[in-house]
Amino acid sequence: MAWNSRVNHVAPFRVMHLLEMAQAREAEGHDVIHLEVGEPDFATPAPIVAAGQQALATGKTRYTPAAGLAALREAIAGHYAEHFNATIDPRRILVTPGASGALLLASQLLVEAGDRVLMADPNYPCNRHFMALAGADIDAIPVGRQSGWQLTAPLIEQHWQTKTCLAMLASPSNPTGHTLSAEALTAVFNTVSAKGGEVIVDEIYQGLNYDDAPLSATSLSDQAFVVNSFSKYFGMTGWRLGWLVAPEHAVEPLTRLAQNVFLAAPTPSQHAALAAFTPECRDILEARRATLKQRRDVLLNGLAQLGLAPDLPPQGAFYLWLDIAQYSRDSQAFCEQLLVEENVAITPGIDFAVEGGEHHVRIAFTNSVERLQEAVERLGRFVSRL
Repeated sequence: MAWNSRVNHVAPFRVMHLLEMAQAREAEGHDVIHLEVGEPDFATPAPIVAAGQQALATGKTRYTPAAGLAALREAIAGHYAEHFNATIDPRRILVTPGASGALLLASQLLVEAGDRVLMADPNYPCNRHFMALAGADIDAIPVGRQSGWQLTAPLIEQHWQTKTCLAMLASPSNPTGHTLSAEALTAVFNTVSAKGGEVIVDEIYQGLNYDDAPLSATSLSDQAFVVNSFSKYFGMTGWRLGWLVAPEHAVEPLTRLAQNVFLAAPTPSQHAALAAFTPECRDILEARRATLKQRRDVLLNGLAQLGLAPDLPPQGAFYLWLDIAQYSRDSQAFCEQLLVEENVAITPGIDFAVEGGEHHVRIAFTNSVERLQEAVERLGRFVSRL
């Protein structure tokens, strides 16, 4: 049988192969340090769990409106008003099954077959894949220290073509952890608007900022499509809940799409997420952010002693993007060999980068300081043998 040809543009997520290898080694009795999967090692905060349990116990398991619970959309709007000085009509917020649901809606609304989409390289691979499944051709623009590892207005101006319709940004980004300033974002909005295009901003790691205050594109433009999630900062990965902030004129077609594509986000998860915005939960989340900052700094210090620290430290998320060119030009083989010889699991850069991924790896600092220090020791032994 011949499959839809667009499926051929969806590459496998190679980190899952590393995860399977790591789990097999653990089953054999090896002490594996997991730094490969982009998932916080913290449990979902207790107030959120309690709210979810209460929702189940009281029978709140029926469908919600396609765009989500009105109370949750209002709570998200209140979150933007309190922390980002952004006034957003709750009707512009669509609650989705994970950020993936938001990306699915945005890609199906904004992209047609033959359109071109600009995004940074490296980038989260699913961003490319969603747009490719919608029929777009992806222009993955190589970025580095000079552009702050971000897609900037000058790069957009340089690479925009006749069929380009969309620029997609991520701040903080995966896999590099770098952010865009308000000035840089504003320049992007102005450049793309002058071209008659659209902008999607991935803010999935928003809140996990370590050097500067978190920033949201919603405070700078009411025309951007902004994707966010309860998975990373709020620690709700398995609850599968995200949201999309859309321009007012896009809400009606997006709601129609949601009605047909997934009907509604999980109801118990939506009721649970209402507790994410309470002061009690905020205190927990901010303490965790401080812990992640400590982990980042410990890991940066250890890697610097090995000559492997990134040229520009990440300002957010929970990743380091490392250049291993002095040791290997095959990041998949490097990661597999490191796992087999030293029982440290990290992610090959080819998952994220169209260019340069073969000599980069991503490390997720989603483990304790003690385990990170042990991982650096093991990595040091490993590279000393190469």
